[in-house]
Amino acid sequence: MFLGLSYSLDHELADDLATGRRLPEWMWVALDGDRLLGRLSWWTKAAGSAPQALDFLDLSPELSHEERVEVGVRLLETATAAVIPAGTRRPEFERYMPADWRDVPEVRSLLASVFGVLERTGARALVERLRLEWRPGTPVPEPTGRLDFRPVRDREDLVALMTPVMEGTLDAHGRADLASGLSVREAAELHFDEELAHYSSPRAWWRVALLPESGEPVGFVIPARNNYHHTIAYIGVLPAHRGQGHIDEILAEGTRVLAAVDVPRVRAATDLGNVPMAAAFARAGYVNFERAINYVWDVPGAPGS
Repeated sequence: MFLGLSYSLDHELADDLATGRRLPEWMWVALDGDRLLGRLSWWTKAAGSAPQALDFLDLSPELSHEERVEVGVRLLETATAAVIPAGTRRPEFERYMPADWRDVPEVRSLLASVFGVLERTGARALVERLRLEWRPGTPVPEPTGRLDFRPVRDREDLVALMTPVMEGTLDAHGRADLASGLSVREAAELHFDEELAHYSSPRAWWRVALLPESGEPVGFVIPARNNYHHTIAYIGVLPAHRGQGHIDEILAEGTRVLAAVDVPRVRAATDLGNVPMAAAFARAGYVNFERAINYVWDVPGAPGS
């Protein structure tokens, strides 16, 4: 029944259910008799955790825009009241979209309805992101000798480098963490503990970039594998060394690490507004194959309100 509508993550549903990253009680449908009008589902990174993201919200293309919004609001509010505890913030919404979604009327119309549902329930758009992919056979530059690399030693080693990178970040999620009142150190620790610490891939892949003459750290890159893909999970250049072209060498090193273990692809993402990082990925041969958009509910409250 849930597969009566389609989305690019449909192929992940069976494994998500088998591993506990998704629960049947988090998957809801709107029906008119046996006619499927809409569906939604939450997801989490690890079995036993609370829902961390609303990643499915689909509405029937057979309905008008107004009908889709009406059905979607009723579905979302009813499901949220049953799944998300009152007084807690709703999990963030994330949607993957074709790279040319604004240029395809049918896609733009369906997404306008989804966005309308979110906005009617109090959500706001946080950021649109480029989803990027490096494919085997794409050339990876050889090391230039401008930088040396060593493995990350431990949590403190990396968090100490992440902290200054958070200052002046162009990343919308990082800026939102800082706007919430976290210090740059606390934001870095949160990023490590909630994301990087959970990767099962070898931490020996993680690299710190150094100036050869002094051994001074310049930046870092975190090649990893999440639940679905190999990825450049995080990359940064310390403020004192920005604007000198180091990002290309650091990204190349991270890509080399994953290419050396014969991965089928390397995924990455960056905010649409982070023009320097998007340009670095393009120079490295990463293709923009999709977009993503994130919506957030800022104010905790009673679901359904």
